Amino acid sequence: KLSKDDLVAFRDRFNIPVSDAQIDDLPFVKPEVDSAEMKYFLGQREKLGGSLPQRSDDAPKLEIPALDIFKAQLAGTGEREISTTMAFVRMLTALTRDKKIGKNIVPIVPDEARTFGMEGMFRQIGIYSSKGQLYEPQDADQLMYYREDKSGQILEEGINEAGSACSWIAAGTAYANYGVSMIPFYIYYSMFGFQRIGDFVWAGADMQTRGFLMGGTAGRTTLAGEGLQHQDGHSLVLSSTIPNCISYDPCYAYELAVIIHDGLRRMYAEQENVFYYLTCMNENYAHPAMPEGAEQGILKGMYKLKQSDNAQVQLMGSGTILREVEKAAEILAADYNINSDIWSVTSFSELRRDGLSVERWNALHPDETPKQSFVSQSLQGLEDQTFVVSTDYMKVVPDQIRQWIPGDYHVLGTDGFGRSDDRRSLRRYFEVDAEHVVVTTLYALQQQGKVKAEVVKQAIKKYGIDPERVEPDKG
Repeated sequence: KLSKDDLVAFRDRFNIPVSDAQIDDLPFVKPEVDSAEMKYFLGQREKLGGSLPQRSDDAPKLEIPALDIFKAQLAGTGEREISTTMAFVRMLTALTRDKKIGKNIVPIVPDEARTFGMEGMFRQIGIYSSKGQLYEPQDADQLMYYREDKSGQILEEGINEAGSACSWIAAGTAYANYGVSMIPFYIYYSMFGFQRIGDFVWAGADMQTRGFLMGGTAGRTTLAGEGLQHQDGHSLVLSSTIPNCISYDPCYAYELAVIIHDGLRRMYAEQENVFYYLTCMNENYAHPAMPEGAEQGILKGMYKLKQSDNAQVQLMGSGTILREVEKAAEILAADYNINSDIWSVTSFSELRRDGLSVERWNALHPDETPKQSFVSQSLQGLEDQTFVVSTDYMKVVPDQIRQWIPGDYHVLGTDGFGRSDDRRSLRRYFEVDAEHVVVTTLYALQQQGKVKAEVVKQAIKKYGIDPERVEPDKG
């Protein structure tokens, strides 16, 4: 509280019409309607849209291009190997060139733009600077130099994840504040997202931000040699806690293309108040063409990637570890005569949300035919099967759908601290590689009496697995 002397000083400083006799009562003083002060207040409030805070939903819907804008990613890469990060940058480049929504795209990067392969965009659309290029960049002699421009489109925030998140929120809420739908793509090292600036992501969710968060170099084992600071095995746990965050962990470029296209449709054509978190990896490998009929499963959260005759096992995986699962299926078939179906799980959290929604509906409609979760529909008739899943994330991520798996369910994941090593060693350390998928599958079949214990023991020895080593999350 202010003392009487302070109140008098404040009154005199701002010429407030209160007498010395009135000042002890702290009277409410309102300027006259025709006073300069009131005219200023009302004029400023009118510029802000009125006396009460309000959201405007008048932004026109955007015309989203057809899915074939990503035809190169849908067609696969043949024998050429690229990362999903590079596939994303190529999709982003295609979007910025689109005549209808290209100007609405807002690429945001806090650091490592060249690591993500974005330098080609420096020349194409430029980096925004309110004063233009004021210096000669160190790479000025290169074709794709660091080009700043007053009309640049990329927001390069320096090593400032909080500032970048705020730029993402500002662009993602422009539809409500300015009547213009902007499409922000904020790409960053995945470890520096939900963990480092989680409060900003929650604020963005609360403000109904629309846009994409792209977690580059995602996963616990894909970023070789970086250790604890960079190795992310839990962003998908954190993202699942935010109700309007739609999370996916794609392995192949066509999966990423389908998801981004549907996100554009939902947020900017249908104007849903959701936002997307997508993982991207820096590991190079060949990408196949999209299997026929896979689109719905990709968006729902899972689809059958490969089917075998007389399959005894259902193998599941996501992100880059899906490729370890595919390798495990080859080993099981060649060395143990065990055939496997392979499922790509693009989103455990979306599958869980669907399952919980179905359970709730069934409980509230007891006199109607029960609905089935997408997991239950997809795995119908496989009650006698063994299910083994491996991901680059904590085991709690694939555990989200356990209650809807019709058979025996075994989960491999990357619980524990990150380590500095190469990818193969990291996957061996966290027990998510192809060999651990094979051993886990053999063990599961042994429990069902379909494989002898000696076969499992021989496999453990064959693959150099130490059964007495300390568990990864305790080491």
